[in-house]
Amino acid sequence: MRAAIFRNGEIVVGEMADPKPGNGQVLVRTLACGICGSDLHARQHAPRMVEIARKTGRTPMDLSRDVVFGHEFCCEIVDYGPGTERRLKPGTQVCSLPALLTPEGIKGIGYSNEFVGGYAEAMLLSEPLLLEVPNGLAPEHAALTEPLAVGVHAVAKANIRGDEVPLVIGCGPVGLAVIAALKIRGLHPIVAADYSPARRALAAKLGADIVVDPRVSQPYATWAEHAQMSEAEKAARPPFQAMLPALKPAIIFECVGVPGLLQQVFEGAPRDARIIVVGVCMETDRNEPMLGIMKELNVQYVLGYTPEEFAASLRLIAEGQVDVATMVTAEVGIEGVAKAFADLANPEAHTKIIVQPWR
Repeated sequence: MRAAIFRNGEIVVGEMADPKPGNGQVLVRTLACGICGSDLHARQHAPRMVEIARKTGRTPMDLSRDVVFGHEFCCEIVDYGPGTERRLKPGTQVCSLPALLTPEGIKGIGYSNEFVGGYAEAMLLSEPLLLEVPNGLAPEHAALTEPLAVGVHAVAKANIRGDEVPLVIGCGPVGLAVIAALKIRGLHPIVAADYSPARRALAAKLGADIVVDPRVSQPYATWAEHAQMSEAEKAARPPFQAMLPALKPAIIFECVGVPGLLQQVFEGAPRDARIIVVGVCMETDRNEPMLGIMKELNVQYVLGYTPEEFAASLRLIAEGQVDVATMVTAEVGIEGVAKAFADLANPEAHTKIIVQPWR
């Protein structure tokens, strides 16, 4: 089979042996796979990923061997391995968590030397993890179940009470997923900030009530304008709290993942803010703990999603509650993956590029 392969630090087109399904596994044909920001980071910071994997007890990639990225996928069932129930017919379109259930434990798909990701024409999935794609949902939209689930999980980990005003920093695919999940939770107003006009427009389409260009307005000042307590809320505060700024609680979602950003959040956040770190920063970073101490900030790092959140995200897309089609800006075949990685550096040109291996 053909695949876009990560080899010697570059994305190249090549051929690989066709995968053969083992016990409990399903052979699938890859229909669509989104290019994730984590894939862009992995290409740039692969040695760092290996180092972190070792520190966290995970099996690291062997960078001397081929890797096929791609963990946001929609596929079509081709055949079953032994020990399967075969409950879905061949030709059925499915999504799955990017993981395989093996006798040695759960193995990830997309950053593995053993199990190829969605930038290949075919893959192996675990039958118990398959989710049938509802009829009529396009594969390129079903593939965005995974990034939407990241946003759903981040909002769930924020432990929302209902009286907060959220601020989303960064409106790339992860930030947009967070905005969509906040809208579904009914938390308003949603304030979102990004330097890109195109991404601010997408943020508004997906549910942001106020969009901020940081070149023009300070995001935290704009947030404060829309987080003023009502007179009744002010009157209900205890005497000591009445001496503090009359602002509703802040939940800040950091969705950029570059060095220095978390320090900026610490500097701009109001007292008692809850900070949800969704952006994946793969480099060493520095921040001032005393800022967090003086403001009593609460910082929650998040990763991935639960199986239930993943399944719920597919339903949200299928039912039209999240218009993921607005995020898709291009579709490419295997030959176009390397250029797509470069093109995604321009936020005005692209938000989400979908790989269609059989294109």
